[in-house]
Amino acid sequence: MHLTLHPASGRFDLTGRVAVVTGGTRGLGRAIAGAFSQAGADVVVVSRKAEACEKVAAELRAGGGNAVGRPCHVGHWDDVTTLAHGLHREFGRIDVLVNNAGISPIYGRLSNVSEELWDKVFAVNLKGAFRLSVLVGERMAAEKRDGEVGGGSIINVSSTGAVRPTADIVPYAAAKAGVNAMTVGLADALGPKVRVNAIMPGPFLTTISRDWDMDKLAQRTEAFPLRRAGEADEIAGAALYFASDASSFTTGTVLAVDGGAQWAMPARM
Repeated sequence: MHLTLHPASGRFDLTGRVAVVTGGTRGLGRAIAGAFSQAGADVVVVSRKAEACEKVAAELRAGGGNAVGRPCHVGHWDDVTTLAHGLHREFGRIDVLVNNAGISPIYGRLSNVSEELWDKVFAVNLKGAFRLSVLVGERMAAEKRDGEVGGGSIINVSSTGAVRPTADIVPYAAAKAGVNAMTVGLADALGPKVRVNAIMPGPFLTTISRDWDMDKLAQRTEAFPLRRAGEADEIAGAALYFASDASSFTTGTVLAVDGGAQWAMPARM
């Protein structure tokens, strides 16, 4: 067997690749967009508000990268279709897609979960990710890249809530469990040329954590091997791995990035 060795830095290089990050204006999405830009990718920042998209894109350009902002409500089927077709016309190719956009509304009692809330959570967290993955992924599989037909990476951002749900995130957890299942199914459907993987974050200190009970969080994380919640930038390594050639033999994987939360015993409340 012939073994080709690659410098570690080269395996993570995204120079010349177009990377699309939904929910890219804050939190984990913003950290992923920044990491991709630093690795050389041309980044498309996607979120609902055009002003927020352009602000982040401008920050990435100020750091020496190439970036643009494109608004889209990923919970709307037709909007996602328009986004995908528009990006292909504009850039000619998409090499990396990160489905990061997500919502988890606070609802109190389970009986307060309305049909509208349920549908909205599933639309943003699951439906939009499916539609965008299919539209982008089928083009990835068919297009010619570097002399070969097909290629690309799709990264879905899930949550440890998908496998360890709590009472306050039932619709969100159900949608993210769907994301995990969809990841495996799309890996099979879009292989062998397109890789589809998921990052399953545990608790991270981002804008969404502003509504958390910090005392309860501290008690919960005492049982984690790393004894803390994550910082947004700590998602970058997993995202770069899946986006780059470093993960060339990895697909259909759901990777927990959670400080060891999956091994933690439930905290005593």
